[in-house]
Formats: sequence, C-alpha cells, structure tokens
Amino acid sequence: MQIDEEMIEKEPVKAGPQGTFWEVLTVFTRLGLTSFGGPVAHLGYFREELVVRRKWLDEQNYADLLALCQFLPGPSSSQMGIALGITRAGRWGGLAAWLGFTLPSAIALTIFALLTNGIQGIAQAGWLHGLLVVAVAVVAQAVWGMAKTLCPDRLRVTLAIGAAIVILLWPVAIAQIAILVVGGLLGWRFLRAVETSQPAILPLAIPRRLAIACLIIFFTLLVGLPVFRLLFPVQALALFDTFFRAGSLVFGGGHVVLPLLQREVVPSGWVTNDQFLTGYAAAQAVPGPLFTFSAYLGAMSKPFPNGWLGALIALVAIFLPSFLMVVGILPFWNRLRAIEAFQASLRGINAAVVGILLAALYQPIWTSAIRAPIDVALGLAAFALLVIWKVPPWIVVVISALAGAGLSLL
Repeated sequence: MQIDEEMIEKEPVKAGPQGTFWEVLTVFTRLGLTSFGGPVAHLGYFREELVVRRKWLDEQNYADLLALCQFLPGPSSSQMGIALGITRAGRWGGLAAWLGFTLPSAIALTIFALLTNGIQGIAQAGWLHGLLVVAVAVVAQAVWGMAKTLCPDRLRVTLAIGAAIVILLWPVAIAQIAILVVGGLLGWRFLRAVETSQPAILPLAIPRRLAIACLIIFFTLLVGLPVFRLLFPVQALALFDTFFRAGSLVFGGGHVVLPLLQREVVPSGWVTNDQFLTGYAAAQAVPGPLFTFSAYLGAMSKPFPNGWLGALIALVAIFLPSFLMVVGILPFWNRLRAIEAFQASLRGINAAVVGILLAALYQPIWTSAIRAPIDVALGLAAFALLVIWKVPPWIVVVISALAGAGLSLL
C-alpha cells in the first residue's frame, strides 16, 4: 500500500480542461471586438483578461506559452489565443478562441472590400489615433507586470535590457529568433536551480497522434502546395498556396508579412497597389489580428474566386499553419517544461521576451502613437485607468477612441 501511494505521488496529475467552447468563444469575441493596437498590444489584452482578471492560468504558464509562440512562424498573438483556448477547453477551445478573436475583423474587412474601393483618410482618423495611444498603455502595463515576475534578479534584468537594445538596433525578424536562442542558452548556463518549484501542469487534452498528424500535414502542405500549383494552375489553389506560405514562413507578426503579400498579390494583378494600401489602412482601423488583412485581399482579388469565397480561402490558408503548429507542439509542452535544464532555458527565454516587448513598446507602438504632449497625457490617463483604477480594458479603449476623436476636432 505504501508503494502504491509513493507511485501515486510521483505520477503527475493531468488536469483536464476547465472551460467550455461557448465560454472561450464569448471571452475571445469580446477581445476580438476591443483589442486594438497590433500583436504586442493583443498580448497585453490577453494577459489582463485571462491571467489577471479571470485567472485561467498563472503568470508563469502564460509566459511559457508566450515564449513558445514567439518561436513559431506566423501571427504570434493568434497562436497565443489558440494555445490559451486549448488550455481552457481543449482542441475545441482553440477553435473557439480563433473564431472569436479573428472573425470580427475578418468580416469587417471583407464587407469593406465588397462595398467600397476605400475611404480616403482612414489612417488619419482621430478615433484611430486614440486607439493607438491606448495601445501604449496596454503594452506598458503588460511589460511592467511580466517584468516583475520574469525578471526578478540582476541577470535576467540585464538579459531583458540587452534583448531590447539588440532588437532596437537590429529590427529584423532573424534578430528576434537569435535573441530567443541566446536567451535560452544563457538561461541554460546561468539560471539553473534559481527556482525549485515545478511549473503547473497545463491541461492540454490533445492526443499525440493528432499532434503528429498535424505536423505531418503542415510540412506536407508547405512542400506540396507549390508543386500542385504548378501541375494544376487553378486560381483557388494559387490563392491558398500564397497565403499558406505567408502564414508558414513569416516571423514577427502582421507587419512583417505585408511586404511578402505585396510581392505576391500586386505584381500578379490580383489587386492594385492602391487597393493594397487602402486595405492595409482599413486593417489598422479594426481590432483583432492584422493577418485578417488576408480576408480583404481574398475578397478583392481577381479573377474568381473572390468576394466571400476568396476571403474565406485566404483567411483559412494564412491561419491554418498556426493551428497545425500549435496543436502539433503543445502535447509535448508539459513534458519539456518538466526538464530542469529546459526550465532554466525558459527562464532566459522569458527574460528575452520581456526585452522584445519592451523594444516593441517603443517601436512601433510609441513611435506610431505619440506625436505631441497631449498624446502622452492621454496615454498616462489610460495607464492610470488600467493599472490604478482597474478599469476593464474595453472601457478604456472606448474612452481613448472618443478622446482621440474629440482632440482631432480641436
């Protein structure tokens, strides 16, 4: 009996998902309607809503998932949303998170493409500028909160600052990967045994066979789609291949994918350069992931399929790699995180992530939003509402949009 008890104590307890599809869909739909400011700001909204307010997971687990998503190609905030949905309600929770976070902006951009050739001056709208300013406060809150947890000693503070300096001086996608690799190596070498507690087991109810199948499908599509496109020159297949590769090979978020998409869709004649730039301005004006710009391009593309069908093909294609990669890797995550050497590497990686977010707070968040002292004042007010008065982020977003619209009239 004593042996059995010891075996039970050594066997890790596998927690099951705690939520439902509809709960995750409701929460992420609200995030999809109110999360302005780009991928870094989205991570701040996620943290405030799911870690601080709802306590779906703790700060350490959130940071570990964030470190994983920073390594993967594609839209990091959408991958993070999928991962968070899976930890809450299993594989269907991941789908619910993606639907709720993605569809509001995708539908808005598709309707925009169908109804108009563009609205001049949308990028200069006062309410949009107010949304960019509130993103500064949201990201600052996230960086401050994560830094207190993930950089508790001089070595990790130094690592975070060093990462910020490197990414500011070398702002290319490969630099981010290099920073995370170096952070992991430094953590593995210098941050062992600094913490003795084991990370909480994440409820990742995904069969390993499904995970392996997803990884096989991902690499098969990545290699096979260009071949099939040459053998079968069908526009629908060309559209799917273009956006699947964009979602598979781009690191660094939505802004990094724009040059790749422009090289693919403008020279081919699918959209004009003016249509491309107009859609990009519209994508800046809606909440949610910037990768939903793909829905606009699919709807505008020529020849057929376009419209709603083209939008659906482009949207599914650009986000499918994120689903396949996240589902393919997450089932192995708890086992990896239980290895002490890997834990040490994660400490270094997490500190580097804080530095990357700190750099992003300046470029592009601060530089695109703060133009005058009045913008600093609005940002400070938003920060105070979030941090001191604990006002829900969506209310702060509305207040900042209205303030921005009002200030533009002065």
